[in-house]
Amino acid sequence: MPFVRIDTLGTDPDRLGALGDAVQDALVETLGVPPEDRFQVLTAHDGVRSALRYDSYLGLPKDESVVFVAITMRAGRPPEQKRALYRRIAERIHERTGTAPHDVVVTVTENAPVDWSFGDGRAQYAPAGVEPAGA
Repeated sequence: MPFVRIDTLGTDPDRLGALGDAVQDALVETLGVPPEDRFQVLTAHDGVRSALRYDSYLGLPKDESVVFVAITMRAGRPPEQKRALYRRIAERIHERTGTAPHDVVVTVTENAPVDWSFGDGRAQYAPAGVEPAGA
């Protein structure tokens, strides 16, 4: 159910695939996401038609191998689980692509079950006429 966007500079399809696999593995390992629950948009920027901008915020320098990972998922996971996710994403990306962990930027945006539609114009997690738990 997490929706993942991965942006990086001038990369080839093999590296993009490895980045997607690394993030999916981390989601499975740390959050218990089913392996087949994969929704990803992988984008390689060429610096001409599209670009990434970055500096050395918090003393963490970035270079041309920078990777931005944006994850949208349902709310409710504790901070420890999110910290484990960030760490595992950086480790897996390093293992699969050689990208230094300081070049991996991860953001998480949380939402509610009604904020998802997986097709057919329906909110599969929050069908009409069904009150959410605790409502």
